[in-house]
Amino acid sequence: MDYKKAGVDIEAGYKSVELMKEHVKKTMRPEVLGGLGGFSGAFSLAKIKEMEEPVLLSGTDGCGTKVKLAFIMDKHDTIGIDAVAMCVNDVACAGGEPLFFLDYIACGKNIPEKIATIVAGVAEGCRQSECALIGGETAEHPGLMPEDDYDLAGFAVGVADKKDIITGENIKAGDVLVGIASSGVHSNGFSLVRKVFENELTKEGLNTYYDELGKTLGEALIAPTRIYVKALKAVKEAGVKINGCSHITGGGFQENIPRMLPEGARAVVKKDSYEIPPIFTMMQKKANIAEDMMYNTFNMGLGMVLSVNAEDVDTVVKAIESAGDKAFVVGHIEAGEKGVTLC
Repeated sequence: MDYKKAGVDIEAGYKSVELMKEHVKKTMRPEVLGGLGGFSGAFSLAKIKEMEEPVLLSGTDGCGTKVKLAFIMDKHDTIGIDAVAMCVNDVACAGGEPLFFLDYIACGKNIPEKIATIVAGVAEGCRQSECALIGGETAEHPGLMPEDDYDLAGFAVGVADKKDIITGENIKAGDVLVGIASSGVHSNGFSLVRKVFENELTKEGLNTYYDELGKTLGEALIAPTRIYVKALKAVKEAGVKINGCSHITGGGFQENIPRMLPEGARAVVKKDSYEIPPIFTMMQKKANIAEDMMYNTFNMGLGMVLSVNAEDVDTVVKAIESAGDKAFVVGHIEAGEKGVTLC
């Protein structure tokens, strides 16, 4: 009896590390010390000494049941972007710059080529957010997970000068809400998504092209979560102080927008102020989902919502679009009970 006969292939683990090294190298920053394979990742904090009062920010998350689509489609090169996006967007939402990221992959069986492909997506997400992939873990769980299954999660650390942290405390009546377009469903609400499309969750069903989507169902659903680090950095570099920022994840508008609001401030969002991506309209019609439930579950086409001073709106929109994202004026802040009104 040996470890391999028990279900854990150590040699496959070594091969996975070798295959992923080329992808990890593309994420390196000057602050990274040492190479891949150590017991811990080392990152120099010398540069943050320039800040008046540096504060570390962190975020951790996974991709939820979106990984089931990757299994069915046998497409594993973008799910890693989702894992990074969910973490770094939270850091950026607080006004931070993501510095480094670590991933965790639990799998039923370590297939080196598949693991390397997943990590390639993680590395791409890190590249998009300009943070370094400095470590990770691939855990083989025979008997606990089916051989072809895996789960993916991650952890990001960022930094901000305390004076630049976005807390929402400066939000006031008269502020304007600017939304940044999502790339689709992102990584939340997939338990409901899978229920809506339960009869289409086959390779053939997901490869079916729909005119209203302009792509296959699988392409629409597995589109990786948009990363907003560069957009928010562009706003800061344009000299604008964001009063409040909400990352629209699980819980949609109803849960996430109030998280940025101080007491006595109410967000008013105009539903017709931007075009809702067709995948949401398709789901709502197909399953007869109540509109309130849609806005309480999905991002409905907006991955971030910012609260800014009215005089800064044009500058903010131009900065976001200069970073390659689409921005919309979607509402305003008024005095009232803390919460959100959709109209």
